[in-house]
Amino acid sequence: MTEYVIETPPVFALPVVGTDAQFPVRRVYCIGRNYAAHAIEMGHDPDREAPFFFQKNPNNLDTSGTFPYPPHTNDVHHEAEMLVALKSGGTNIAVDDALDHVYGYGLSLDMTRRDLQSVQKKMGRPWEIGKAFEKSGPCGPLHPVSEVGHPDQGRLELKVNGAVQQEADLNQMIWKVPEMISYLSEYFELAAGDVIMSGTPSGVAAVVKGDVMVMSIDGLGTLEVSVI
Repeated sequence: MTEYVIETPPVFALPVVGTDAQFPVRRVYCIGRNYAAHAIEMGHDPDREAPFFFQKNPNNLDTSGTFPYPPHTNDVHHEAEMLVALKSGGTNIAVDDALDHVYGYGLSLDMTRRDLQSVQKKMGRPWEIGKAFEKSGPCGPLHPVSEVGHPDQGRLELKVNGAVQQEADLNQMIWKVPEMISYLSEYFELAAGDVIMSGTPSGVAAVVKGDVMVMSIDGLGTLEVSVI
């Protein structure tokens, strides 16, 4: 048995609908500007260009149903996204084979310190300070492919305090799930436990303490998160 010089960090895992077993998370990849309307609202050309990704940390994900408002910001935005969980991986995965590596799908929020992210953008610096902070990825449970198939269409919606803030159809993704997996595998060796947050539609906006966010995707249930 290997002996470590410090206590082994805990493994973060997502619950799975229909079982007490959990899905351990290895890496978190997030695609940027994957809906044309969101690209426009962020001031970018919506034409299909090479995708780009950034990362969160596995322990940034959170299933508690609460989002603690983070420090050093006055402008935290919600970004509702479908999460894709991989059961296997590899390199140079063909688009036609990509869905064979998917374990299941779920709901997630890419919470963003927009003011800090904007500063980093202007300075040409990485986004982690705006994206990869504690509890910045509220998530719901995973739905196995065996139960829900591969959702490639269906309404995605986010309500804040009962008012619809974000709405789109999954078929409006610029880069589809198989293409994201294939592209990532050209640059990284994907593996079981990797998850992909597949981008957000337009309507991103700031939240404040006391707000209640309710996200839903057809066939994948709902996720309710309170800002505290």
